[in-house]
Parts: sequence; C-alpha cells; structure tokens
Amino acid sequence: MAPSLSLLLICLLALYTPVTSKNECGRPPLGDDKELEGFQRVYSPGDEVVLSCKRGYTPSSGSRTIICTASGEWTKSRLTCSAKSCSFPEALDYGDMEFVDIVYRSIINYTCHEGYILQGASTIECLYDGQWSDPPPKCTPVICGLPPIPKYGKIVYDRTLTGNTIVFGFGGTYECFPPLVLIGNERGSCSTNGNWTEPPECKLVTCSAPTGIKNGYMTINDKREHGFKETVKYGCNVDYVLDGPVEIECLKTGDWSMKPVCRGSCKIGIKRGRILFNGKTFWIEGFEPNKILHADIVFVFCMNKENKCGYAVSTQCIDGKLNIPACFEEPSGITYQLKYNFLPFEIAQW
Repeated sequence: MAPSLSLLLICLLALYTPVTSKNECGRPPLGDDKELEGFQRVYSPGDEVVLSCKRGYTPSSGSRTIICTASGEWTKSRLTCSAKSCSFPEALDYGDMEFVDIVYRSIINYTCHEGYILQGASTIECLYDGQWSDPPPKCTPVICGLPPIPKYGKIVYDRTLTGNTIVFGFGGTYECFPPLVLIGNERGSCSTNGNWTEPPECKLVTCSAPTGIKNGYMTINDKREHGFKETVKYGCNVDYVLDGPVEIECLKTGDWSMKPVCRGSCKIGIKRGRILFNGKTFWIEGFEPNKILHADIVFVFCMNKENKCGYAVSTQCIDGKLNIPACFEEPSGITYQLKYNFLPFEIAQW
C-alpha cells in the first residue's frame, strides 16, 4: 500500500475513534473552619486529600479524607470542626459585661457603674488557643480627698473614717454650731468627678418681729426678733374663724411661714321662711343668733312650680358674705301667716 494511502486511512480512523477524557476536580470548598493539607490547583479522579480544622477549631467527628470522583465532584466531607471555648467570665463587681458566646473570636465588652473607673481592657476576645486576649478588668471606685467643712460647722460621717482618702458614695451629714443655721445641702458625699458635693454655709438667721392679723390676735406680746424655728400662735376674735395654720414659724430664709386669716361670720338675709342648718329646720325668726360662721353651709327652700314641689338649695358663708340662691322667693306676710302649708318648705320635696 502506498504511503499516502496508509496515511489517509489512519486519518479517517482517527475521525471515527471516540476520544476519552477525564473530568478533573478543583480545590474543594472548605468553609471558615477547615483547611487543606498541601496546595494543588487541580486534582484527578481518584485523588485523595486530607482536611484538617483551622486554628481555633477542634475536630469533633467524621473522616478527614475526601476523594475526587470521575464526575469532577468531591465526596462529601464528614469532618466536623467545633470552635474552641474560653473559660466562662467571672461577674464584674460594680460593673456590667455584654457578650453572646465564649467561643473562639467571641467578644466581651465591659463597663463600670457610675462612680467607678475601669482598670484594664474594656474589650477582650477569645483566642484560638482557648485563652482570653486579656485578663478581666476591675472597677475601682472614684477617690476623693477629705471634705470641705463649713465655717462654724462640722460633718458627721455615715461610718468611721480611716485615712485621708474617701471612696465614691461615702458621705455624711453637716451640722452647724447653735445658734447658727445650715443653709444649703444638709448632706455631702464623694461624687463621680472626684470632688465633694457643694458644702453648705452656717449663718445666723432671724425673722423680724411678728405682726398681728385683722380681727385676730397673737398669743404673745413680744415684739422682738425671733430666731430660726421659733414659733408664734394666732387666734381670732368672736364671730371669726381662723383660716390657715394656728402657728407660724421662722424659716431659714429669714421669713415667717404664711400667716392665717380671720374670716367673718354671715347673717342669713331672709325675713320669712324656713332654713335647714346642721340637719335641722328652723323658722328664720327663731334662728338665734342669726349668724353662721365662715365656711358653714345653710339650705333655703325653692319651689318647682311645674311639679308643685319644693327643694332645698345650699349656700355657703364665705368671709362674711352669704348669697341667697336666685330661685328662693320670699313669701309675703299674708301668705307666710295664712297659707304657710303651701310654701316650698312645707309641701312635698323632690
């Protein structure tokens, strides 16, 4: 056979002979917790690779080997990796901590309560070896020096004081030497800024001589100045009622507390009719003396002409004034004497 013919036959056979090719595998997907031992871009069917857990994770179960299959896919990984745990953090005295978990890469944030300072790291992280990045911090109290003492005064501490420094929250009560009066904060304490709260002053406080009240009197006739917390009592003349406190006091401002007022009594301004007072009915001419005191309530009787019945209406004495309700109609002398059975206070009531 000629060489040219043989070459042609070989080419034709090549066209009809199937070409076999094998599928290759790329690098296997590993996730965040696994890694591959060795480095290779492409793998052939049948190739095996060994997986391992990354730093910060520990294997918990499953085979570490996966195989590249003829389809170009890797067999499913059975290796399970668990994040390493750090020790559970101790509670922070005088502070708070925030965290979600205590495994690898977890974070704890620390803060201190008011009046305390954080000593150490405010944030710590769980590392790959199961150790925290920093030791837990501490909250130490703010420190103040000794408190300022007001002139002519002293401070009584809440508990025994030792040394020349005082921690946040420690305090005491101020007192002034008599007859001086404490003006300002009665208590002092070491505050969050490392300073004591504003101290008070000790002053001599007097109030001017007390004055009388209209239609009343004072229980003393001493016209002198009075000192802090001294008191004066008041009363009212006959037919007057004291409205307010019986006693007033000299305040630390140098002023007297509010004085009372004497309120006048009232006359019931009707000539004919009945009234209701303190649960009893009275003919007005028999109501002696014709007087009720301030804040007393009296009832007069009005007529409902449509229903032909009577009803009682109240009115109150206010400092000498008593308004008779507009519905009250004072009967004439004849009606009052001869037809009193038909007056509103005698017929059926509502």
